[in-house]
Formats: sequence, C-alpha cells, structure tokens
Amino acid sequence: MQIADWSEAETFLAAHPDVEAVDIVLTDANGIGRGKIIRRHEVESLYRHGRHLPCSILGLDVTGEDVEETGLVWSVGDADLRAWPIPGTLVLMPWTMPLRAQVLVSLYHLDGRPHGADPRHALAAQLKALAAADLFPAGAFELEFYLLDAEPGLDGKPRPAAMALDRRRHDQVQVYGLDDLDGMQPFFGPVYDAARKQALPLETLISEYARGQYELTLRYRTDLLRAADDLVMLKRLVRALARRQGMTACFMAKPFAGQAGSGMHLHVSMNDGQGRNQFAEAEGAPAPNLLLRQAIGGLAATMGDGMLAFAPHANSWRRFVAKLYAPVQPTWGINDRSVALRIPAGPVAARRLEHRPSGVDANPYLVGTTVLAGIRQGIAQDIDPGPAAECQGFTLETPFSGSMPADWRAAIAQAEASDFLKSALGADLHRAFLAIKRAELLRVAGSVPDIDYHMYLHQV
Repeated sequence: MQIADWSEAETFLAAHPDVEAVDIVLTDANGIGRGKIIRRHEVESLYRHGRHLPCSILGLDVTGEDVEETGLVWSVGDADLRAWPIPGTLVLMPWTMPLRAQVLVSLYHLDGRPHGADPRHALAAQLKALAAADLFPAGAFELEFYLLDAEPGLDGKPRPAAMALDRRRHDQVQVYGLDDLDGMQPFFGPVYDAARKQALPLETLISEYARGQYELTLRYRTDLLRAADDLVMLKRLVRALARRQGMTACFMAKPFAGQAGSGMHLHVSMNDGQGRNQFAEAEGAPAPNLLLRQAIGGLAATMGDGMLAFAPHANSWRRFVAKLYAPVQPTWGINDRSVALRIPAGPVAARRLEHRPSGVDANPYLVGTTVLAGIRQGIAQDIDPGPAAECQGFTLETPFSGSMPADWRAAIAQAEASDFLKSALGADLHRAFLAIKRAELLRVAGSVPDIDYHMYLHQV
C-alpha cells in the first residue's frame, strides 16, 4: 500500500496554521475529482485510520449518476471502502478563502487490498510489472485547453475569453503568439504561483492552434505515477483559478467545430534501475533502437483496443479530423506531428516517444495504464512497427490487421471485446469503465442534437 504517513500531514499543518479544511480528492474513471471537504481536526484520523467513502463513488457516470451495471452500487449494498492519502500530494490551495489544502487519495478494501476499480491502482500495477523486468518509465503529460468567457455570447454559445489584461478580443488564431500570452498574464501569473506552492513542476506556456487555446507543459518525472498526479492536480488548479477570474477552463476535447481540439500528449521514456534511458540509441546509430521499436510496435498494435481510454466521451471523437493535429491512424514517425506515435527531435540521452491520440478529457491514469500495457506487449512479443510514416501520418495505410474504431460506439464495442484492455485495466476496472461508457452512450443516443433540427425539420 502506497499510503502517506501521519508525520507528513503533521509537519504540513504545523507549517500552515491558517489552513481550516482539506479537500480529499479521489479521481474516478472519467478523471473527475470526487470526495469530501474535511475540517482541520479530522486530518489526523484520515492519515491514521483512512476515511470511509462509498463504493459507488467509482461507479458514477460523467454527470455523477449511479451506474448499477458497474457492480459497484446496490449489488454490493453501496458498501464503504477506505480512502488513504497519497504521499506527497498534501498541498495548499492558495486561491481559497478561508484557506484550504487538498490531498489525493486512493481506495482500498477494508482489509487493505487495493480496490480494482480505482484507476490509479491500475497504473501502479503496470509500473510494478515493468519494474520486475528492471524497466522504470519516466515521463510527463501536456495540458491543452481553452479559456472561455464564463457567460455565453449573444448567440447563446461558448466563446473564447477576452484578454484578462485589457478585455481585448480578436478573431485570429495567432498560434505561438506572445501578445496573447501577455494579455493573459493576470491569469497565468497566479497559475504559476499556485503551481509553485503545490510543488507542481510547471514549465512552458504556449498559445495554441486556435483562438483562446493554450498549452501548459510539465517537467519530466522519473515516476510516471507522480506525472499522472501532476496532471490531475494541474487541471484542478487551472479550473479553480479560471472560475475566480470570470472564465471557464474548458477541458472538452473539441469545444468548437472547425478549430483545433485539445490533446493530452504523454511523453514517455524507459530507464533501467540505474536511471539510464533504455530508449537511447548508441551514439551515431539510427533511431529508434530495438527496445523503442518494440514499444512503438506494441502501441500501434494495441491502439484500436485502447482508444476508449484515449477518447472516452462522445465529444472526444469530434477531435479526430485530418490535418488538425489529432492522429487518425496508428502511425509512427520521427520529428513528425502528423503521426500518433512521434519520436521528437533532441539529444540521444533524452530519447523518448510522444503518445498523441489522447484528448485532454481523458483520465491520465487510464492513459498511462494503457500506454504502458501496450509497450509491455510490444516488448514481450517483439512487435516490429514497420516503416515510419514520413510526414504522411494522416493518410498512410498501416500494416496492422486491427484498425482504429470509427466512432465512440465502435470504440466501446472494441474495448469491451478486448482481452488486451481487460488485462491492462484489470477485470474490475474494465467492467466498471465499460458499464459507465455504455450508460453514457445510451444517454447521448437518446437525445436529439440541434443539427438534426437544422438539417431535417423542414426538409424530410
């Protein structure tokens, strides 16, 4: 059990006597933070004895409704599980008044066994399996998102936020535009300050490929589990600070038709027990080396089965439009952003791969789990990825018999039938995740979107 010691919280509370309460944050299958706010005097009990949370908290759909088919609600009497705090995640929320802190938690059975439907445990299991082979993944996630006005425009639809500095608006993309970043400094300045206080290794800020779209990068971690924690904490931080400045931080994968979607790219390398990068080729040798080729081969071969983890919602699939930087086939390449699996340019010692299919709406624990499972399969089966796409990643046919699912419904069906994904997630999480997605599909399928009225109301 990876459980924080009371001494960590004791030291933290002594250093911050003005903290009145603590948010305990559990990340569910959809990547949504759920939990409770406890008072300061309750923190010691959390660290010494854990905190009861209902089993159903892992069986909720994206709207927060119970999904009985997960097997986590009334079929088990909505029994209590025990939440335990995760080491190193107790941090201030400096934007709150009165001042609060937060701590991430994971769920366990009352007898101490990790609960199989907790996504963080699934990633931990993949890391344990790789460690047994003396392989230790390192990496970081990138966060793309839109900043929107809190209130819709005159047409009733969301619109990009005005510049926080002077309320200026424009209708230009301005990718990599520094003026747009300057205009949003009254927002991003506090974001960087809060990240520093939470020990989040926040680095580069970019104006992305659409009006109102931005990207924040996080420094590489030698512990991929902590890298996923970073992303969970950063999303929570950005959302909270945006709200306090009259904006909405939008983590939908595709909020606007005809504009770029928002991704959550995962950069990953593989160290040995001495910290040496096993993806790094010998000096002067061509990239990728054998281990990296096997990893790419495994990821390409399993990508179709894993797409529901990378694109978990109905809106996720609107992002996959050719030539808008979202990969539509399981291709790979070197220094090529048209592919799903990219080997970035850079020094040999820093050799890594960039996994590009995931939307920002995905759960980073599930993304990390599925990516590592694909890498493990590629290594175990010595899968060759075939030739690089060579800047044709949007159109090139792939050598694999399996294909990418065409849409969300197909992704759910493929994930449900996948022995690979069931093994990667574990039987309990696989069952719960698929039940949640089926319930959400039924909800979406039972609605009538505005486009139907536009196209058919007076025409058929």
